[in-house]
Amino acid sequence: MRAIDLADTAEALGLRRRSLVSLVGGGGKTTLLFALGRSLPARTLLTTTTRMGCDRTGGFPCLIGPSDDDLAAVLDHDDAVLAWRTTDERKALGFAPDDVDRWFAAGVADHIVVEADGARRRPFTAPAPWEPPIPALSTHVVACIGADALGYVIADRVHRPLRVAAAAGCSPYQRLTPERAAAALTSEVGMLKNVPQSARFTVAVAGADPDDPQVKALVDALDCRGTDSLVVAAADGLQP
Repeated sequence: MRAIDLADTAEALGLRRRSLVSLVGGGGKTTLLFALGRSLPARTLLTTTTRMGCDRTGGFPCLIGPSDDDLAAVLDHDDAVLAWRTTDERKALGFAPDDVDRWFAAGVADHIVVEADGARRRPFTAPAPWEPPIPALSTHVVACIGADALGYVIADRVHRPLRVAAAAGCSPYQRLTPERAAAALTSEVGMLKNVPQSARFTVAVAGADPDDPQVKALVDALDCRGTDSLVVAAADGLQP
């Protein structure tokens, strides 16, 4: 088990000179997006290929519908910026994965961090047929699960409970045990869906007490499946 502070996530993920990080799953994605924006040492673009609450900017400069030249110009002056394609009254709409791939290939930013999944602020989810929109050039994919999903009845706690249950191999009216959560996280119809073959895949357990027996059991189950995991302490305030 690797228990880390939120500020140490970039180092724990092994992010080097350039990276394209896609965040999928449930609890903690947006907070992790902003934490990486604050901790990465070079020009960093934060964005989404889905939707975000338009009230959540993390204090970063926010561009709406920028051109490639706009992004490059702002990143010459700010270490990290947030970009959305457009907004309505409540939601910010993101860019297509191909746009993100183009920016990464062109070197518009040294690091790009993408919220590439939606969970309606639930601690866990599994993808619908059209999800998740992960950029093909992603170097890292981080699957997030809120520790508060563990031990609860799937239908009561997660987003898309039928799909989570299918990925976990159980009924949606059974509890999400650590073993079932590990199965869903490592399933091709769960959090491994659309992950590029060359990307490093890591599970982040958000809002967790490293000494919680259920968290330990989840980490052990992931280790048995050959999957790297990080435990981010609850004290860091990592929320869905």
